Amino acid sequence: MLNHSTPPITRLLKISLAALQHIGGYWGKARSSQPWLTRNTWVNVHLILALTVGFIFALLGFTGSISIYHEELDELLNPHLVIESSPAKYQSLDKIIAAVKAEHPKRYGEWTLEMPRTPHSMMTVWFEKPQETYFERYAPLMVSVNPYSAQVVASRFWGQTATTWLMDVHTQLLAGDWGWNIIGGCGLLLVISISTGLYLWWPGLKQMRSVLVIRVNAGWVRLLFDLHRWLGLLSAPALLLLAITGFNLSFPGILESIAGTTGMAHGGTGEKIVSTAQPNNHPTLLEAAEFIARGPFATAQLRRVTTPDGETGVYRINLRQKTEINQRHPYTTVWVDRWSGQIREVRDPKSFTTSQQLITWIWPLHSGEALGGAGRFAWFLAGQSLFFLYVSGLVRWLHRKGKIKDKAVDFSRLKQARQWLCHHGQRLLVLSVAEAGQAIVKLMQHAKQALPVLARLLVWLGGLLKQVLALIEEKSRK
Repeated sequence: MLNHSTPPITRLLKISLAALQHIGGYWGKARSSQPWLTRNTWVNVHLILALTVGFIFALLGFTGSISIYHEELDELLNPHLVIESSPAKYQSLDKIIAAVKAEHPKRYGEWTLEMPRTPHSMMTVWFEKPQETYFERYAPLMVSVNPYSAQVVASRFWGQTATTWLMDVHTQLLAGDWGWNIIGGCGLLLVISISTGLYLWWPGLKQMRSVLVIRVNAGWVRLLFDLHRWLGLLSAPALLLLAITGFNLSFPGILESIAGTTGMAHGGTGEKIVSTAQPNNHPTLLEAAEFIARGPFATAQLRRVTTPDGETGVYRINLRQKTEINQRHPYTTVWVDRWSGQIREVRDPKSFTTSQQLITWIWPLHSGEALGGAGRFAWFLAGQSLFFLYVSGLVRWLHRKGKIKDKAVDFSRLKQARQWLCHHGQRLLVLSVAEAGQAIVKLMQHAKQALPVLARLLVWLGGLLKQVLALIEEKSRK
């Protein structure tokens, strides 16, 4: 029996085990005279996963791939968050936090100042548990501040913007803790789905040629299935890595228990450090605390500063050393006492064990941050591929069930376009220099006439896109 006191991961594992036992019993009765681990068994496993949770896989891939660029997309949707001209120096941290508290005077507790992503980006100041969203799983207040002028530009709640709403869909299906656990379980199921797909793809050396050929003349269903197999093979390594790291992000306690540590999950704050000094009338200010924290790490880059919470609270300064793979959430941390100005604790990733170092790689690998710009784009394509794999696999199954009919792929238009290009290409080759020059002049004239029309079209499309995105953001707020 399961009750509410049972840990979520235990509930999930028990439910999954019961489901597998049910499926195993069904297949055992249906195929009692056949070996268990047959190719047909893995076909059924792959099919059942696709039909039951395949849509969730596709949804996770779609929302996750877009969320890779959530900061860039947020700035695109909100141009006022982009700083056009950037002076040489930021305002002091004390002046910035004073402006934030003046804008939100009734919010008491710790604030976290996150340094801008680029010279043209805002500083984000976080308040973790605002009253408006206190009972939600994760919905902090995000205050955007111009670091050059200390002006508060926007105050928004997580989950009420288009980009953060998409991230909530990706991480918890908008279902709180239960959704969080379901996403973690889907990570394991996706590993099984990819593994069975790879097994089914392998035909043996003698029949290798049959799976390497894409049959464009065998009907559009067959074409989709060939592309399904090819795309599944190419994206499998990335998807396996995303599924495994995604599972660990949903259940960080597993790796932490193996490593014998706590507070190292993505966004984790480390140990709970309190002040032992006597409160006085000369507390250490933000700028001074940041200067003190740089003592052990003189060349490190400042990423976050968290203010003390209550009289026993201390400053928590997150720095990034050059050797750290994490860009936004580095693990180098210094705790500075507000009353005495002394360093209370230091966390240096260079002293981490192998297991702890493995934990530091989970988020950068899942987000593509560890792989640079090219890696992030590869992750984007891998996430989008899940949607195509789901649709193409579903079409194949519906065709085999007789629900949809196959038909030949019409390449006539492509052939006509190719013939036209070949014909005109040959004509261009035999043109004289003078004729070619005249043709170029005429082409430029036509282009000049078409530019205003094209410009109006682009403006119209841009306006339409803004309206659609604004509608999405408005619905996400509701």
